[in-house]
Amino acid sequence: MLEIINCTQGSPEWLQARLGIPTASEFASILTKGRGGAESRTRQTYLYKLAGERLTGEVMESFISAHMERGKLMEEEARSAYSFVTGLDCETVGFLRRGQAGASPDALIGQNGLLEIKTKLPHLLIEALLKGEFPPEHKAQCQGQLWIAEREWLDLAIYWPGLPIMITRAHRDETFINELSAAVAQFNQELDRAVAQVAAYGQMEAA
Repeated sequence: MLEIINCTQGSPEWLQARLGIPTASEFASILTKGRGGAESRTRQTYLYKLAGERLTGEVMESFISAHMERGKLMEEEARSAYSFVTGLDCETVGFLRRGQAGASPDALIGQNGLLEIKTKLPHLLIEALLKGEFPPEHKAQCQGQLWIAEREWLDLAIYWPGLPIMITRAHRDETFINELSAAVAQFNQELDRAVAQVAAYGQMEAA
């Protein structure tokens, strides 16, 4: 069942809403495979960070570069550019939670759509424009948002001031979403076990 948490993205309320659960921005980490079928270090690190959040009640620290900070500041500008080009209205949303997973799309569009904004440096946006395809590196996050939100399509808007905005639409890929939801469920089982083991370890130490 979908739970909509009304808050400002990046606020303390938003951080609390997503504490200790996998979110769409990191679904690619959950799907990452290690060499030779071994567990991915990226996936393992993400699991341990979420376990730490659950056990301490504190949000894991994440690095925010100057480019990422600027990207957040340009988000409203990008939303306005998207609305101007498409004629569609954007409804901002805080956090969407479905069970033990969640997502923070940059806007809801009508009854069936979502918007995800990416700001890319000019040379990267130019490369994306000339390729003219949905960037595969964003597939897990965007399909994950469609899964969590139970929506039909998502527009990915890639933006940088002074350049044309690139808008590509992705529709639900049910096969991918089924694989993703199964991978997230398995990840959450492993996460639960890790939290329980560490909690039991702490109880043994106290005894």
